[in-house]
Amino acid sequence: MPIVSVQDVKKTYASGFEALKGVSLDIEEGEILALLGPNGAGKTTLISSICGITRPSSGRILVGGHDVVSDYRNARRLIGLVPQELNLEPFAPVGPAVAFSRGLFGMRRDPDKVEQVLRQLSLWEKRKSRMRELSGGMKRRVLIAKALAHEPRVLFLDEPTAGVDVELRRDMWNVVAELKKQGVTIILTTHYIEEAEAIADRIGVINGGRILLVEDKASLMARMGRKNLSVHLREPVAAVPASLGDYGLELCNGGRTLIYSYDTKSDGTGITRLLSDLQEAGLSMRDLETRQSSLEDIFVDLVKEQA
Repeated sequence: MPIVSVQDVKKTYASGFEALKGVSLDIEEGEILALLGPNGAGKTTLISSICGITRPSSGRILVGGHDVVSDYRNARRLIGLVPQELNLEPFAPVGPAVAFSRGLFGMRRDPDKVEQVLRQLSLWEKRKSRMRELSGGMKRRVLIAKALAHEPRVLFLDEPTAGVDVELRRDMWNVVAELKKQGVTIILTTHYIEEAEAIADRIGVINGGRILLVEDKASLMARMGRKNLSVHLREPVAAVPASLGDYGLELCNGGRTLIYSYDTKSDGTGITRLLSDLQEAGLSMRDLETRQSSLEDIFVDLVKEQA
């Protein structure tokens, strides 16, 4: 049974805005799911609904078999949430703030567990520091520590590395990988597509309140990934010669580069024939370069298709 099951969930606000339009999604225990989508796609509304912060207009959500509406307390106990906002009490010391979060969920005092969480997030040396003395990156770590203090089975990270430098972002990825080893299920929303590419097992794409797809990352990239061949010309051209019209070439770089897109899974790439036809058209090549489609390319194409 999935650890999180979202069943035909809709959410319409009083203004009439339909934020979720029949979302269904199963999340397996121990996986990392990255939820991608542009601003206003419904990511935060979906997370808020699963965490019991927002009540769905219709549909059903189960966490660990507990209904998030009728059995809210037991469902919420299984969830850790790291919000986007750095909403921390400025004068609270780090250690007691994390310990207090544990108590909010009815967990008994456990200084050893709090120490373990603080050390895992490189916060142990800062345990006596007040929040206002911390950098933005350290405050982000404190939010994660507070979310982990009650030992949740499901952790939601809503844009966890927004405004965080590259080095700290890598550290956070390592923390997430360690949590996965411990069996924690992680749902990550992010604008950094390389983040999803680096750590997720599955990718979900949401736009306009609908899930466009949920798929294993590797198979998604294999299925939809394409390669581009950039042909750099010795002399610029004003337009693609008519004789090359069937290749769907894109002219860029001031007429100095032709880009040919091809499917890596097809029987033939057509590159040999293209190079021959380029020569026939009197175009002289300076260099060739290939590039694999990234997850970002795939995501942009998907959202365009649905627009």
